[in-house]
Amino acid sequence: MWQTVALFHQRDYFILQPYELFIGLRYTRAKRRNHFISFISLISMLGMGLGVMALIVVLSVMNGFQKEIRARMLGASPHLEVVADGGRMEDWQPILDKVAQNPQVLAAAPYVAGQGMLSFGQSVQGVMVRGIDPLRETAITELANKVKIGRLDSLRSTEFGIVLGSDLARALGVRMGEKVMLIAPQGSITPAGMMPRLKQFRVVGIFEIGMAPYDNSLALINIVDAQKLFQMGDAVTGISTKLRDIDKAPDVAGELQRQLPQGLYANDWTHQNSNYFSAVKMEKKMMFIILSLIVAVAAFNIVSTLVMAVTDKQADIAILRTLGASPASIMKIFIVQGVVIGLIGTLMGSVGGILLALNLNVVVPFIEHLFGVQFLAKDVYYISELPSDLRYHEVILVSGLSFLISLIATLYPSYRASKTQPAEALRYE
Repeated sequence: MWQTVALFHQRDYFILQPYELFIGLRYTRAKRRNHFISFISLISMLGMGLGVMALIVVLSVMNGFQKEIRARMLGASPHLEVVADGGRMEDWQPILDKVAQNPQVLAAAPYVAGQGMLSFGQSVQGVMVRGIDPLRETAITELANKVKIGRLDSLRSTEFGIVLGSDLARALGVRMGEKVMLIAPQGSITPAGMMPRLKQFRVVGIFEIGMAPYDNSLALINIVDAQKLFQMGDAVTGISTKLRDIDKAPDVAGELQRQLPQGLYANDWTHQNSNYFSAVKMEKKMMFIILSLIVAVAAFNIVSTLVMAVTDKQADIAILRTLGASPASIMKIFIVQGVVIGLIGTLMGSVGGILLALNLNVVVPFIEHLFGVQFLAKDVYYISELPSDLRYHEVILVSGLSFLISLIATLYPSYRASKTQPAEALRYE
C-alpha cells in the first residue's frame, strides 16, 4: 500500500503516468455497472466521426465544383489578355512578340471581339462575336475540342463561316450549312442615315462548353472576316495568351503591365472572373463554419459523457485520492477518457471522409440507382455529376480542429472530477 502511495506522490503535472492512462482507458468502456455511459461514449465517437466525415466530403465537393467550373471557363477563354483603350490595338505585332517572349507564356494570338445580333428566319439573338485565327486558337483554348458538329479550322478567311454555341444555335433554330445574318453595330452612312452593317455567314460548326455565358451567346468567326465586319482594318482588339501555370497569372500580368506601352493593359483570368471566385471562396468558408457546428455538437456529447462518468465514479475517485492520487492525476484520467473518444471519432471520420471523397463518383450513382432519383439533372444543371477534389491539407486541418475541440471539451468535467472530496464522496457508500 505504501508503495502505491509513493507511486502516486511521484507525479508530474506534465507527464502522463501509466496508471493514469490505464484507468482513463478503462473508464472509456464501463462494463460492470453502467452500460449507459459506454453507450453515450459510442454515440459521441460516432457523432464526432460523422461531423468530420461530412466536413471533409463537403469541402472536397466544393473544391471539385470550383475546379470543374474553372476548367470549363479556361477551356473557352484565355488565361491572360492584353487589351487597348477603346478596344483597338493598331501596331499589335511587336506587342505580340513581346508577350510571347515571357517565359510563362506558352502561346499568344491576336483576336477581334465585338457585339452583334444574329438573325435567322423570325429569330433574333444578341451575340458576342470573337474573331480568331483557328490555327493559333488551338494552342490557347480548348474550343477546337468542344466543337461537337463540324470543325474549328473550317473558319477560313474571306469565306465568312461561323461557329455557334449549342444553345445559341438551338434558340435560332439553325443547322449546319444554313446561313445566318450577322448585324454589326458599326454602320455605314447613307442618305437615309446610319445603317447597320449586315453580312451573311454560313454555319460551319457548333460547339458545346457546358456553361451558359458561352453556349448561349458566343459566336466564332475568322479574324480577317471580323476585321472587315467591324471595320478594324489591320487592327485587333487584343492579344490572348496561354500560360504554363495558371496560378501565376496575376504575377505574369503584373510583369507584362510594367513592360507594355501606355494605353495597353494586361488582364488575367482571376481578374476577369473575380466576382465568381470570390463568391465561391466565401461560400466555402461559410460551409466550413456551419458544418463545424456538427463537430461542436459532438463535443458537447463528450462533455455530457464525462460529467456522467464523473458522477458515476465518485467512489472510485475518492478511493484514488485516499491512496495518494493528486487532483492533477484525477484530472488527467478523465482527460484521457475524453481524448480517446475524440481521437477515435476523428480518425473514423477522417478515414471515412477520405474514402467517400475518393469514391464519390461510384457512391452517388449507386444511391441514384438504388432510390431511382437524379441529384443533378442534365437538363437543369451544367454539371451533372458530383465532382470531388480531395486536398489532404484540408483533411489535416479538419482533423486537427476536431481533435482540439474534443480536447477543450474534456477540461471542465476533468476539472470538476479533480475537485471531488474523498470524505463527501464516500459518505453514503
